[in-house]
Amino acid sequence: MMQSIRNIYCVGRNYGLHAAELGNEVPEEPMIFTKPTHALVAIQGQPILLPGDRGEVHYETELVVHIAEAYKPGASVDQLIDAMALGIDFTLRDVQSVIKKKGQPWLPAKGFLNSAAIAGFRPFPGEEAVKRTEFSLRKNGAEVQRGNVNDMIFNLQTIVDYIARHYGLGKGDIIYTGTPAGVGALQSGDRMELLWGEEVVGTFTAQL
Repeated sequence: MMQSIRNIYCVGRNYGLHAAELGNEVPEEPMIFTKPTHALVAIQGQPILLPGDRGEVHYETELVVHIAEAYKPGASVDQLIDAMALGIDFTLRDVQSVIKKKGQPWLPAKGFLNSAAIAGFRPFPGEEAVKRTEFSLRKNGAEVQRGNVNDMIFNLQTIVDYIARHYGLGKGDIIYTGTPAGVGALQSGDRMELLWGEEVVGTFTAQL
């Protein structure tokens, strides 16, 4: 499925506590940015190389959804989404702070190589079923993030409708749907585990 991914959309500030921890206002409409497909890297237990010479690299754990067919007005998320995964939107936080002050695009902070890490896709069980399971991230054995799509500011339907209306949405597109509170900096050698419920679905070691 990785080979068929077309566009990578990401939703910023989609959990209220995460916006608060970074001192950001809660957006009134979805805040969408993109990453190049060159940013994709599969989480398969291996070291993931990240730029350690440009300030702090932060992890942001997210539910990622895969679009199965071209969007049509009125289509529900259960019709549009065929698969989901957990992923990490890696962010160069120091770089982001500078470009935010300058009003410049987020690409240097969000679109670097390996900045869109993703574990294996699994069938999407439907939005209501997804709401019943929490996802989390462990760093060196300690939980650092936990989230549930119930806590998103903009739900999945709002996100897909908004992206389709403003940018287009089609087969093979994926959406990083936002990160809960608890983001933080990585150190080289950190062992990271992504969990869906109690199931470990992806591990990697940070290499900076």
